[in-house]
Amino acid sequence: MSWSIADVARMSGVTARTLRHYDDIGLLEPACVGANGYRYYEQEQLLRLQQILVLRELGLSLAEIAQAVDSEPDTLAALKRQHIRLLGERDRLARMADTVARTIAELEGKTEMTVEINRPENLFEGFDHTQYDDEAREHWPEEFEQSRRNTATMTAEDVERMQRELTAAMIRMAEFMAAGTPVDDVAVQAEIDTQYQGICRFWTPNRDAYKCLGQMYVDDERFKANYEKIAQGLAEYQRDAMVVYAEERLGE
Repeated sequence: MSWSIADVARMSGVTARTLRHYDDIGLLEPACVGANGYRYYEQEQLLRLQQILVLRELGLSLAEIAQAVDSEPDTLAALKRQHIRLLGERDRLARMADTVARTIAELEGKTEMTVEINRPENLFEGFDHTQYDDEAREHWPEEFEQSRRNTATMTAEDVERMQRELTAAMIRMAEFMAAGTPVDDVAVQAEIDTQYQGICRFWTPNRDAYKCLGQMYVDDERFKANYEKIAQGLAEYQRDAMVVYAEERLGE
């Protein structure tokens, strides 16, 4: 059985324009193209589309999605792996929701907030990340070259998405700090793990490098200024949480 592009768009919620784009970049090719020029999809393509949508919800770029689905020819095995990732994300969000709920309860019982949190949509919009190249090259020369190679493939859309994710992560850490959550709390450490995995998309810091990175957020005025734009004391809170993560989770 096959479905037209209009059928697939209706079933999946993905626009026909997006499906055509996926075809153009080789991410999701139709099973066949009719004499009328219409694209038709079969079950194999629908399963692939499901994987694409799952990975997109997990925040992967189209290039990362293509690599992920192409590296696992066994559809069932791929879906099982993605299911595990979704369960992990569900648990992480549940822990975050509990923390935010505690924050709300505390704030409702106070006449004044002890920590003021700013929530910019994108703290790094128009941000020139190359201003840190000299420090990165000095501290981690090999990792810097690896990161530069990886970032060279990023589109403007990828950079903007990454910047928004970074801003959102900083806000989540500020909410933990405002709630008085200890840096070794499981929810805080789950957030740090998500941030660490994001860094590993570009380079993989070991224990000392990750602790050094956290200290740089405090010592470097440019880094600290960005954290202070969200909340006072956030750079130190982030650093302390990173130290706990490094000591418990990372090798030398």
